[in-house]
Amino acid sequence: MACRISELVLGCRDPVVLTRFWCEVLDFVVLDREDGTVEIGPREGFGGPQPTIILSRRDEPEQGKSRLHIDVNATDRDQDAELDRLLKLGARPADIGQTGQEQWHVLVDPEGNEFCLLKARLNPL
Repeated sequence: MACRISELVLGCRDPVVLTRFWCEVLDFVVLDREDGTVEIGPREGFGGPQPTIILSRRDEPEQGKSRLHIDVNATDRDQDAELDRLLKLGARPADIGQTGQEQWHVLVDPEGNEFCLLKARLNPL
């Protein structure tokens, strides 16, 4: 028997802003709201093939660089078109010392959390 990732928890200053951003990026919906916390996920809800994301309000960002980040892949367009869409949604490019030869783009969400847009297109679930 093994475990499965069911939820990812992201501490943030403004769950409302990140809810809008990540719901647009991932085509997720709001599943639950409770005391400064918003859970977003696929329309099928919790427990499906994709983990949900819990955006948990924190007054102060945690010290140091996060050791975990999200990687995303486009499902219905090529990487360049998806990059354009993500930038229009509020993502910003991040420079973490890339050479320019990588097959992915390093970005940050509206609160500065790093994530990567990978090259491969995945089939939608």
